[in-house]
Amino acid sequence: MKTIATLTMNPTIDVSYEVDSVFHTRKMRTRNERYAPGGGGINVARVFCRLGGTARCYYLSGGATSAALDGLVDMHQLVRTRIPIEHDTRIAAAVLERESGKEYRFTPPGPPVAAEEWQDCLNRLAEADCSHLVASGSLPPGVPSDFYARVVRIMQKRGIRTILDTSGDALKYGLAGGGFLLVKPSLGELRQFVGRDLESVEEIGEAAKAIVDKGQAEFVAVTMGHRGALLAWQKGVLHLPALPIEAKSAVGAGDSFLAAMVYALTVGFEPIQAFRYGMAAGSAAVLTPGTDLAFPEDIDRLFALVAKHDETPSFRS
Repeated sequence: MKTIATLTMNPTIDVSYEVDSVFHTRKMRTRNERYAPGGGGINVARVFCRLGGTARCYYLSGGATSAALDGLVDMHQLVRTRIPIEHDTRIAAAVLERESGKEYRFTPPGPPVAAEEWQDCLNRLAEADCSHLVASGSLPPGVPSDFYARVVRIMQKRGIRTILDTSGDALKYGLAGGGFLLVKPSLGELRQFVGRDLESVEEIGEAAKAIVDKGQAEFVAVTMGHRGALLAWQKGVLHLPALPIEAKSAVGAGDSFLAAMVYALTVGFEPIQAFRYGMAAGSAAVLTPGTDLAFPEDIDRLFALVAKHDETPSFRS
């Protein structure tokens, strides 16, 4: 297996707490305080390395919070290339209310990024030594919406396969460039991308398959929460139902899914089996509290359950 790289344009310092009950105005005493390096690409690298792979993290970071993020990345023993920016790295928070079991998540938009800063990122990526690049997460203010399309063009020239996980205009204009190996939208992100409600599995599958048919990606994996996940590729669409597990936190489920699917592809799994492995990892992630991600032992245990499903596509085009 070769080394992959991950790109996080808008990383976070992820903080999580637990409280008994949430009240306005009143000071609430927390417990189980946790800190972790976050943002899509960094999360993917964390799980990918837990599974035995090697990943280099490219990310933008700056200001007073930059050193804290670097320290957290180092604590997780991740290889990193930090692209310096002027403004502060964002801090995101997740609060679990124990009384109700509800989780509240607070995510800032991220720091403004200057043109010379995002251009420096592209220059660094042009020197990346990897077999696959996973570009994951939102774009911070100041970065052009077609940034990921620019990234995939650079990677194509070097024979590096690119995977995309983002939303909104970053997804729309990123996919417009085409050439991705895999794109992984959530159902909500896919609905936003096509501009209409997608209710039935057939409608969701047709929307995902259209991305494949346009040559924008070879595979589209749609994560749908309690409705499971769906994979579209040239030959058709496969939908698998969600596993019956009790969720403790939704943080990092999509990133864990993507990391495991990419890992499986790099070690030679067939795409449908890699999709199953990703689904097991997404399910494993919701078993962990706070900002933690999927662990290999949980992934392998749940993969055995996912693997029982029939491999016949839901429908063929």
